[in-house]
Amino acid sequence: MNSVNWDAIVKTYDVRGLVGKDLTVEVVEALAAGFVDELGCAGSDVVVGHDMRDSSPEFADAFARGAQARGANVVSIGLCSTDESYFASGVFEAPAAMFTASHNPAAYNGIKFSRAGARAISMNTGLAQIRDRAKQYLENGITPVANPGSFREEHILVRYASYLRELVNLSGIRPLKVVVDAANGMGGMTVPAVLGHATDLESLPLEIVPMYFELDGTFPNHEANPLDPKNLVDLQAAVVEHGADIGLAFDGDADRVFVIDELGQPVTPSAVAAIVARREIAREKATNPNAPITVLHNLLTSRIVEEIIAEDGAKPVRTKVGHSLIKDTMAETNAVFGGEHSAHYYFRDFWGADNGMLAAMHVLAEFGAQTLPLSRFAKQYDPYFNSGEINSTVADVPAARERILSAFAGRGDVEDYDGFTVTSPNGGRKNSTGESWWWFNVRSSNTEPLLRLNVEASDESLMHSLRDEVLALIRK
Repeated sequence: MNSVNWDAIVKTYDVRGLVGKDLTVEVVEALAAGFVDELGCAGSDVVVGHDMRDSSPEFADAFARGAQARGANVVSIGLCSTDESYFASGVFEAPAAMFTASHNPAAYNGIKFSRAGARAISMNTGLAQIRDRAKQYLENGITPVANPGSFREEHILVRYASYLRELVNLSGIRPLKVVVDAANGMGGMTVPAVLGHATDLESLPLEIVPMYFELDGTFPNHEANPLDPKNLVDLQAAVVEHGADIGLAFDGDADRVFVIDELGQPVTPSAVAAIVARREIAREKATNPNAPITVLHNLLTSRIVEEIIAEDGAKPVRTKVGHSLIKDTMAETNAVFGGEHSAHYYFRDFWGADNGMLAAMHVLAEFGAQTLPLSRFAKQYDPYFNSGEINSTVADVPAARERILSAFAGRGDVEDYDGFTVTSPNGGRKNSTGESWWWFNVRSSNTEPLLRLNVEASDESLMHSLRDEVLALIRK
């Protein structure tokens, strides 16, 4: 067991690795023991849930054994989405471990950890210590405490669905036909419960057309990764074929959602973030008219997100990219909502955690309250032109950075923040004179010799020319 590459499997925000090679039952038990010790969970509850991957139930059982050996009382919620595990962590005010590899292929599995109340854990806030403790336990064995923990099962799907229905009322919208691609992931269980007829909750004016709802961790139809355009092709075709109003694509653990319009075209995550931000600001104003309101957006979201937040009377706060970082910032600022370019959407009223289903419900509510088709409705939230994230493998990252900075010296303002961002002299924003503007960001990968490029501009030709120029410098 000394051959385990702990640095490879314990990532910045979670645990991820190949089943049987990186992740084994023994490794999982050791991680459980380290988790309980680091968080001081002996004598208190720890939530354990898992997705539909073949290895997930066995790993969840192994984690329960390791946690109980060190004195934690395991609350097993069984098969669930990642946002269900956050819900359980919040409701039970208990740390949680969710077994999933999210959008990764079938050969992988992993663990997403939470502190009590769905609060984040990252390498800098406890994950490194959990790793180090687990390493020792794997080498020396887990010493059981005098009073091992208990085990109980909790079924939370109906409570989860009811809570989301309380946060977003869909009963009064116009009837909508919705095609949903669950990619054989956990959306196949949560969508019928929340939006359909799988529970005794009130029927909604939604006709759900299911795609790949069968839970199958081998992903027989396509990878559960809607970030990759090839995995949206089936949904795009189905929306058009069925004459649907909207399409929704969930990733494997159903904590992220992508939206497709009636023409089969993607609605950008930034547009979704702007729509949800508008709704959450309005909801907060209705409850607390005079309270200051903060909304987070990471530095890669479209400028329209920041503009709408400010236009609607809230304070936009720009953040770096990253799950745990944004969850921490949500707590620090008491932000009502946070949106990322990668289709992660965070909600104060969901313990600051991300929830793809809740974001989808907000889009359905706002879209269903008016009569325009989605393509026209969404356009007001997507007026600018962006490249999307473009990854390039480079031999010398520092040299590439210097080439870009040298080429743009005197042409824009440079900010070293999560990589570096260069903006046009007018600040990368549309100004009152209608002058063209642009910005781009270049970030390094934490794990690979990659540079990630994102470009946005006020007009399409400017975006294309800027994208091509920077890419040529990166790949020189």
